[in-house]
Amino acid sequence: MWEVVGKAAVVLLAARVCWSLLKGVYGSFLAAALGLHLSLKKTGDWAVVTGATDGIGKAYAFELARRGLKIVLVSRNPFKLQNVAAEISTKYGVETKIVDVDFTKDDIYDRLQRELGEMDVGVLVNNVGMGFEHPEYFNELLDCQKTYNSIINCNIKSLTHMSLIVLPGMAERKRGLIINVSSLSSIVPAPLLAVYGATKAYVDSLSVSLAAEYRSRGITVQCVLPGFVVSNMSKVKRPSLMIPTPMAYVKSSLKTIGVEARTAGYYMHKLQIYMIEVMKTYLPGGILTHIVFNQLKTIRIKGLKKREREAKAQ
Repeated sequence: MWEVVGKAAVVLLAARVCWSLLKGVYGSFLAAALGLHLSLKKTGDWAVVTGATDGIGKAYAFELARRGLKIVLVSRNPFKLQNVAAEISTKYGVETKIVDVDFTKDDIYDRLQRELGEMDVGVLVNNVGMGFEHPEYFNELLDCQKTYNSIINCNIKSLTHMSLIVLPGMAERKRGLIINVSSLSSIVPAPLLAVYGATKAYVDSLSVSLAAEYRSRGITVQCVLPGFVVSNMSKVKRPSLMIPTPMAYVKSSLKTIGVEARTAGYYMHKLQIYMIEVMKTYLPGGILTHIVFNQLKTIRIKGLKKREREAKAQ
């Protein structure tokens, strides 16, 4: 009997993997080729991108501008914002606007409401986010109370308040797209990255609920869950099959809008999600947490050694 049960489990697992792979191919390639994804130009005149001067946010800003949308760049550093805005205007000939705010602060949203509230915002990319310099135990992070407060403000409050600013206009016009950038860290236990992982889980959860609330009002809400991309935050400098450049990631992800409400965006990252889901289903409880914990411990040790070297060099 157990032999039959084992064979059935293997067949079930194989069928699930095949179905996941087919869904991934459809979302990443076939749907866009058939023109089934959302037309960005029909959402509105302006796209607002937070965290727009680096990494995925900058790539979204450039790709949306390439597709003809006017761009509002929102980030902390006015010098970087001016440079990115000038580059976009020169390269694509679209109108740009910059808003320099620090999303780790609480007192910025009245200004953002004034700057954005009356604009025809068709696309909002809630990309801004922050993490730790390296994985660390919950109460051993340097200046942990200040750091956690900044992470919560940047990763949770920004998403919530930016959505509150643009949704009334989108709902009135009955069109719009909100892209919320979460992380693969949101779907696995993240010991040593506990607060970061929890904030990204909030992004995922809120996105799913808003997508259901506003679908009938013509608004698309998508949550993207990227793995590693080449960026300052990931500290990865060279692209590979599993770690794309920000632009490669964004171009792949935009093929899924209107097709996948919750997606890794990039096909190889989708495979990572599928493997995580399989492990959650078929491995005994705690195994996945143990694997992730050990990996993050190794990264923590490397981070501590780097910090020691930098301290000695000063």
